[in-house]
Amino acid sequence: MRLSVSRDKLRFLLRLWPVPVVVLSAFCAIMLYQMDGIVREKFEGKRWRLPSVVYARPLELFNGAPLRDEDLEMELQELGYFKVKDPLQPGEYGRNGDKFDIQRRGFPFWEGAEGTTRIQFRIVKSRVADLMQNGEASELSRLDPMKIGGIYATQKEDRKLVQLKQVPKYVIDALIAIEDRDFYDHFGVSVKGISRAMWTNLKAKRWVQGGSTLTQQLVKNFYLTPERSIKRKFTEMVYSVLLELHYSKEEILETYINEIYLGHSGDNAVHGFGLASEFYFGRPLEALSLDQAAVLAAIANGPSFYNPARYPDRVKKRRNKVLALLLEDKKITKADYEQARKQPIKVRPSLRWTPNRFPSFLDLVRRHLDRDYQNKDLAEEGLRIFSTLDPIAQVQTEKAISDFMRRQGKSAGKLQVASVVVSDSGEVQAVVGDKVAGFQGFNRALDAKRSIGSLAKPVVLLAGLSDPNKYTLATHISDGPVSIPLSSGQVWEPQNIDYGDHGYVSLLTMLTQSYNRATVRLGKELGMKRVKDTFRKLTGSSEIPDNPSIMLGALSMSPYEVAGMYYPFFSGGYRTDLKAVRGVQDHDGKRIKAYPSKSIKIYEPSVIHLMQYAMRAVIFEGTGRSAFSFMPGDLTAAGKTGTSNDQRDSWFAGFTGDKLVVSWVGNDANDPTKLTGSSGGLHVWAQIMAKVSHKSLALNAPPGISYQWVDNATGLLSSSDCQGVRYLPFVGDSAPKQSVPCPVLPEPVSPDQPPATTTQEPAMLDWLFKLMQ
Repeated sequence: MRLSVSRDKLRFLLRLWPVPVVVLSAFCAIMLYQMDGIVREKFEGKRWRLPSVVYARPLELFNGAPLRDEDLEMELQELGYFKVKDPLQPGEYGRNGDKFDIQRRGFPFWEGAEGTTRIQFRIVKSRVADLMQNGEASELSRLDPMKIGGIYATQKEDRKLVQLKQVPKYVIDALIAIEDRDFYDHFGVSVKGISRAMWTNLKAKRWVQGGSTLTQQLVKNFYLTPERSIKRKFTEMVYSVLLELHYSKEEILETYINEIYLGHSGDNAVHGFGLASEFYFGRPLEALSLDQAAVLAAIANGPSFYNPARYPDRVKKRRNKVLALLLEDKKITKADYEQARKQPIKVRPSLRWTPNRFPSFLDLVRRHLDRDYQNKDLAEEGLRIFSTLDPIAQVQTEKAISDFMRRQGKSAGKLQVASVVVSDSGEVQAVVGDKVAGFQGFNRALDAKRSIGSLAKPVVLLAGLSDPNKYTLATHISDGPVSIPLSSGQVWEPQNIDYGDHGYVSLLTMLTQSYNRATVRLGKELGMKRVKDTFRKLTGSSEIPDNPSIMLGALSMSPYEVAGMYYPFFSGGYRTDLKAVRGVQDHDGKRIKAYPSKSIKIYEPSVIHLMQYAMRAVIFEGTGRSAFSFMPGDLTAAGKTGTSNDQRDSWFAGFTGDKLVVSWVGNDANDPTKLTGSSGGLHVWAQIMAKVSHKSLALNAPPGISYQWVDNATGLLSSSDCQGVRYLPFVGDSAPKQSVPCPVLPEPVSPDQPPATTTQEPAMLDWLFKLMQ
């Protein structure tokens, strides 16, 4: 059968041929218009989601500053500094005996940006001495702060943006030499490069070289998915041409340098040369040497295949190829080439690039910032968050907890530990929420609300001492049976831990020996309203249970909340909101939010002085005296043990002259632990104090305080040459008015020596304290 078409029909069809061409052209024009819009919208708009970066406090150095050499070296290593014989580059340090020489990196501090600085000093007897900065005597210097983590978007990409003018020329030359030698000559797609790659692959009979330009690589990372198809390749080429039409080579190159993927730090992708330089070499991009720049250019082709930490030989071979190309293009001299080629592949991703190095503390930072920022802003705006974390205190607290758990041996079982360290300014320096350092999960330091046990007793004592005309440390109270009727119709009859009756005891003894009955009797005399009001003033919370058992700690608090409650004891009567953030900058270094310390006076220093005296006695002669199994014998401290019912929770909260530490030991199931406050929380606390603090508590009497010798047995005035006496502080004229006679010691007492008696250990301590006044 023959098909035939009439001439008329043929003429008609020929007249229609422009229609599909026009339709196709219109379609292509629309597609190009849409693609052009996509290219410009992203390139000119917000190109990256930048995570917020959280920094620790910068370590401040001044003559006399307490600093152990091992702590300094630990912080330098955490910062990613390299230890060398002769430090010449930023990010290097040297040590010769007690002398340290540090080439500090430049950093945009909260107070303002500072450039590279040479810092030299000695550490003598754990103190900074002979501080020099840039060759001149200095009163104050500081290290750049450690990056301790970030707040990331779901993609978990991390980068540090740099401007093209910050990038050394040999970094750019190295990148172009190995990745796109025709970069400045092509229009987005290099026909010459594609031809060269095809010829190279044909000769090798395998795929050894690609023909993509830097512009195409940028398009692939910036706009497209990783799929491999002809359609995607065609789209990539079109996008590349459009990009080159709209933007200069410099703009494209700067974007590429900030976008390129160069490795992984944990779960976070490292993007851009700015961050990669610090990640691999511990120094800013502008401080890279020629061989290091060549290494980064080598890595760009395949960060996994050319991982310098895992495949140094492979990376060295490609680095040398980069150097050879630079020499061939006359970008470097023969001497530069030979010198750089001799260098070993030396990279050391430091601990500071571990994502969220201290998760428990970062959890606190996040909660602090949630009051002022939305999560989207924290994850995408590249904020710089300056925190209060002290890396030395944090690491040493983690070590102390690890040591405690190791000592428990097989009995450790399901024990858990949490600790909080606070400075005298109310800044949180360390938070550990799990016995395993770095655990990212339930944060017991912030969220484990447990019965505080005898940590409540200082609150009851404070309620009494706030009325100095009626109650003093010498006031005696019965430790005999006591009962309180409850609203339920039942009667509460608390017992001492030893089920004993200790007769009449002083309020000081009541606290040092942690007597339950005497504490409840004091609270009963004061009335529940006054006790609850005291809890409210210390905590700033109105949610205090209306239950007499709170006097023995039947209320639940987290270690962080306990630290807040104990801060007024530590600070001399001031309450503050503990803070974890000092300030926030935007990505360009502009201050956008400061968090100054705010405190209010809630008790007179004279009353708190009595509390500090009593809590000091807890450690020297009471339930806390085992602390000296771990702490230096000359470290003066104050605090209180706490044990909840059935030994389910073991606590200690205490302070020296510059640190307040709260430690808790228990288990998540709230089962008995067989640990008291003295054998659990106190041991953790003491080990922390031994590692992080060397400043003793100075009991300097404030105005309105006078000291008197008092007979322990009666609470009446006595004389220093009597047995069984204490040298006690009193507010105003609240000291006893009556005196009691006592037998004189058979041997004379030198005014420079404590009384020759061992019948009362407190007497010796009081003599020593008196001599310090």
